[in-house]
Amino acid sequence: MAEASLLDRSRTIAGPGYNRWLIPPAALAIHLAIGQAYAFSVFKKPLGALLSGDPNAPAPADWTPAQLGIIFSIAIVLLGLSAAIFGKWLERVGPRKAMMASALCFAGGFFIASLGVHLHNLWIVYFGYGVVGGIGLGIGYISPVSTLIKWFPDRRGVATGMAIMGFGGGAMIASPLSVALMDHFKASGTGSLGVAATFLALGVIYLIFMQFGVWTIRVPADDWAPAGYVPNPQHSALITSNNVSADNALKTPQFWLLWVVLLTNVTAGIGVLETASPLIQDTFSEKYMGAGRGVTAAAAAGFVGLLSLFNLLGRFFWSSASDKLGRKTTYGIYFGLGIVLYALIPTLGNTLQLTLYVVVACVIISMYGGGFATIPAYLSDLFGKYQVGAIHGRLLTAWSTAGVLGPLIVNFLHESRKAEGFTGAAAYQTVFYTMAGLLVVGLLANFAVTAVNDRYNEKGPVEAEAGGH
Repeated sequence: MAEASLLDRSRTIAGPGYNRWLIPPAALAIHLAIGQAYAFSVFKKPLGALLSGDPNAPAPADWTPAQLGIIFSIAIVLLGLSAAIFGKWLERVGPRKAMMASALCFAGGFFIASLGVHLHNLWIVYFGYGVVGGIGLGIGYISPVSTLIKWFPDRRGVATGMAIMGFGGGAMIASPLSVALMDHFKASGTGSLGVAATFLALGVIYLIFMQFGVWTIRVPADDWAPAGYVPNPQHSALITSNNVSADNALKTPQFWLLWVVLLTNVTAGIGVLETASPLIQDTFSEKYMGAGRGVTAAAAAGFVGLLSLFNLLGRFFWSSASDKLGRKTTYGIYFGLGIVLYALIPTLGNTLQLTLYVVVACVIISMYGGGFATIPAYLSDLFGKYQVGAIHGRLLTAWSTAGVLGPLIVNFLHESRKAEGFTGAAAYQTVFYTMAGLLVVGLLANFAVTAVNDRYNEKGPVEAEAGGH
């Protein structure tokens, strides 16, 4: 059993003088891998043309875009559910075992999905990438978070921002890599437009890549603290020196207020991300801009890439800023500024202000990414570091909900406007006004957050119970 013991928490406790800055790269290795989920759309056309062999030709017998869209939805729902279910297990067994479980599930999802593509069985793809891969996403997403917070109690926002930035940036690596692999395997004559072989290759690549995180992660000793660290800085009464368990956190109004905060921020952001390419092409088409001046499909792809970049940068910028501003103030900016910018988008579209439109969209998406990266630090401020990974996992059910709710709202409102005869920017007008309204709800929820009542705190020392944090 020596091999198994290498994964145990006791084997990951750092010795004296360990450099804590070695921890963020380990976390980043996991998040850069699972961030591939944001690039899944590159498989949609090939997966929809497996029978016809031509991604640009309609083939009624093939899988439809709606059927293929379900794959990503299942993965995001399972991300939230598995993060909630396995959060307490993660706190008990430590990050190394959890990261290994994530790597095996995430890679295994690709292997199973590859078989589904080869057999042309969509249910196997749903089970592989959606269910098994989605469990890998959830465990992997939360596995480094509590460890980072324990290593960086003085810079919680910076630490979580560095890791969660990887989830935003993973698609920037995965997208061109996936396309290159599909082209290679398609040219090699492997069949299925190279998709099955690409899934196998990605499974192997990510399984190996994630091992760096698995074997380099360390947890601090019980009595460790950064040199010169003074707990509970005075800039916020919301930062506690107490600890609340994951079970007790669910009984607090603060947990549910933050659930609404994350839900509204993510639902609104997905509203832009989900429709980014058609949105900018419809709003700034040749019909409105004049011949030769409309936004092309290639330019729209560049816009999507730019949004991905700001999603990544926002995760680090805003979460780092929250260390100085305080978490509640930072979310106040997300919502207050967000309400203005979302309400401004239809006007910029109607007046064809393309440059301003792009700038505003980039700022919006930076705050969408920032919301993800700041929430673990917010939770740690309110509930302490004892079971913050488990609490974060349960809160991510808000992301699962938003992953379903966001696209539903956007598609329903957009189709309704189109049915009424609206085109261009006008067809998206109600989408953005509705999202601005959602942010008002988030602003009020954030405003209502106060310090957690003492009755929810753990009594006595808790560090040893959590497995030697």
